[in-house]
Amino acid sequence: MSSMEDVWAYREETLYPRLFGPERTGIYVLDFDDFKALGAEDVDPRWLHLGVFEFAPTPARNTWLYVTSGGSTPWETEPADYDPEDYSWIGSELVIEVPSQPQDQWAIKLLRRLLAYNVLLAHSHFGEDKQPFDYGDRIPVGEAIREKGTVALRHVALMEPKHYPATAQLDSGRFDFLHLVGINDSERNWAKAHSSEALLRLLEVHGGAPVTDARRKAVV
Repeated sequence: MSSMEDVWAYREETLYPRLFGPERTGIYVLDFDDFKALGAEDVDPRWLHLGVFEFAPTPARNTWLYVTSGGSTPWETEPADYDPEDYSWIGSELVIEVPSQPQDQWAIKLLRRLLAYNVLLAHSHFGEDKQPFDYGDRIPVGEAIREKGTVALRHVALMEPKHYPATAQLDSGRFDFLHLVGINDSERNWAKAHSSEALLRLLEVHGGAPVTDARRKAVV
């Protein structure tokens, strides 16, 4: 029977390299400030082991890819209670792809902040009616995704990836990859009227998804 450490090691040492390539840096772990910025003072020390990996381009993928690690760790489940058919802990990990390596590490900072936010959602920090992230969600991120002379992508939309498996299996249960795509204010407003799914399809047609390129033009 796999321990929590075995599950954790499999995800980071076997699954992620298989999906995203052998060259990586990290893990860039969360800290108290990531949670304090979201209004949380009481932080479970285990949450400070969660973080983000940076994967370099591969022969099959010419982008830099960033993925969280920890949202699927079975922190609160004993091995005897693992259910492969159920979700493992929060049941998701966050991913974003960009054309080139950001000099200011905004992709790492963004995923750290959103991972902390998702953990707090899962523990009802913002109220029982607030649920963890799921496909189709739109999340404001300020001006985290911006390059000089471009329109700020102040939001992300969460899409189901098609170019790598959307769901992965651990001994402790399964989890979904939630793929982030940066969107601007006008696109967010259009999605409110037409749905995130419609916007993401439009972005795919115009090359704005699944890769987040801060230099692209608005599609609406």
